[in-house]
Amino acid sequence: MTKMKIKIIQKAKVPFDKSSTPRSLRLEELRTGKNQKFNLENYEKVYKSFRWDDFKKELTLFRNDRINAAYNAIDRHVESARKNKVALYFEAEDGTKQKFTFFDLSLLSNKMANLLRQKGIAKGDRVFIFLPRVPSLYISFLGILKIGAIAGTLFSAFQEQALFDRLANSGAKIVITNTLLGERVEKIKHKLPRLQEIIYVDSESYQKKLAEVSDTAHIAQMHANDAAFMLYTSGTTGKPKGVVHRHLAILQEHLTARWVLDIRDEDIYWCTADPGWVTGIAYEILGSWSNGASTVVFEGRFDPARWYKILQDYKVTVWYTAPTAVRMLMAAGGALVKKYDLANLRHLASVGEPLNPEAIFWGRRVFGLSFHDNWWQTETGAIMIANYPCLPIKPGSMGKPFPGVIAAIVDDNGNKLGINKEGNLALKPGWPSMMKTIWRRPHKYRSYFLKGLAASHERAKRVEWYISGDRAYQDKDGYFWFIGRADDVIKTSGERVGPFEVESALVAHPTVVEAGVIGKPDAVRGEIIKAFVVLKKDVKTSEKLKAELSEFVKKHLAGHAYPREIEFIDKLPKTRSGKIMRRVLKAKEMGLPIGDTSTLEEY
Repeated sequence: MTKMKIKIIQKAKVPFDKSSTPRSLRLEELRTGKNQKFNLENYEKVYKSFRWDDFKKELTLFRNDRINAAYNAIDRHVESARKNKVALYFEAEDGTKQKFTFFDLSLLSNKMANLLRQKGIAKGDRVFIFLPRVPSLYISFLGILKIGAIAGTLFSAFQEQALFDRLANSGAKIVITNTLLGERVEKIKHKLPRLQEIIYVDSESYQKKLAEVSDTAHIAQMHANDAAFMLYTSGTTGKPKGVVHRHLAILQEHLTARWVLDIRDEDIYWCTADPGWVTGIAYEILGSWSNGASTVVFEGRFDPARWYKILQDYKVTVWYTAPTAVRMLMAAGGALVKKYDLANLRHLASVGEPLNPEAIFWGRRVFGLSFHDNWWQTETGAIMIANYPCLPIKPGSMGKPFPGVIAAIVDDNGNKLGINKEGNLALKPGWPSMMKTIWRRPHKYRSYFLKGLAASHERAKRVEWYISGDRAYQDKDGYFWFIGRADDVIKTSGERVGPFEVESALVAHPTVVEAGVIGKPDAVRGEIIKAFVVLKKDVKTSEKLKAELSEFVKKHLAGHAYPREIEFIDKLPKTRSGKIMRRVLKAKEMGLPIGDTSTLEEY
């Protein structure tokens, strides 16, 4: 493996002239700003002494260490001063608003649990939810977990093939949906012999049955390792894989929501993720409600003015969103922000893909706050590496491992590498929210793990690593830096280039909204860098602008790491969680099969 030129990479993390950056925006001052007292005050001290078992006391455990994630998210608050606190502020696309207290959600999810029990659903049965972001989605999810069944969530954009792949593989017995989306399920129902019933939450019969069942339910007391929910994640080839998570995952989701998102009892919290994605489950249902947060849910699509109005009207204090959304807000301009009172905001965080440095500086300029990026995956179940409110941000960095998480950079044989060495981002197995299995694919599950040496000296013991599939390196201060997916890293003229750094350099140009970068085969250089660029409105495309962008990257990044080809496009292919799908760009460029596209937004 060719070694990376680390000096170039370190320059790339802030790909613009820092001398022109206002003093208030410099790296050492990129803290949360408005409030210097945090839930996690001393990261280094806590990390050194941390033990997961010491924090189980923050949850409610039943006899013999039994647990139920839904009970911990909602019902335990009913026995406290939070009983009548608003848990859910819901705003529909048409502006309709509803409020639900923790007591309301407890009773309604009890009713759903009893209704499912009446239909013969038992521990381990799969019940899938196919709904937009409406209250019934959240109530159904909680009700499923309360009886020990396994909840599955499906994006409302899924069409028949995507639905069939997931429902057939999971063997789901019930699908909870509405009359509009349910038409798609009806079309494939004849091919799903295990599917017993489709429940329509907007039907009169459902409302009548729900009114008749008791609002008192027996909560299933589950083993920590019992399955709670599952999500299907897509890859380059093959069918989507079902990632299963256990009830104990809520322990890590609870602590990360408190220490990374800094959620407190008085907060109004808004996570913009859809529960069809793991962030929407971990930090819109389980971890956030476990901390007693009052959560905002908006049914509609992204719209800058509408989002700012929600932040203003609900007096949101903690905001968790995606880098794509941040970049789109940047494109909408700073003048729009000034129309709204966002003074209540005190902490910003992002997830989904790496956050470009320019977006961090922009957040500081516009909101007076820095976006705190963090890294994790569907398979990890909770935040693993993060930028914390109590630590300085290094723009473009993933941050440091969460207490209790051991992260390392290893080679392809699982051997640990040194500081500033590029390799595979790996995690030591055993964290509470680690996936339990890949549904009906044990060989796939085992393929995530690799044994190697913990250190290079002769007596180093062999350790097992979870291999994330991401390439990264760790700097001397313990911060991790994302380079790209293992199959996304570009090798041009013998040099390795991470697509994220080139994309960040392009986004720093005043005409660019977003960029996606791939390696394209070249007879002379092995690969050349090709960039797909989305420009700001009213910016005209031209060959001159292409040359200007290439020179801009060459000047601010590296002489070899600039795009030799640039194509202007209206929209990048992204998942509904906002992650740029570089493999789709590359497949279309090369005329190759695109693979599974079921999670792509409007594809």
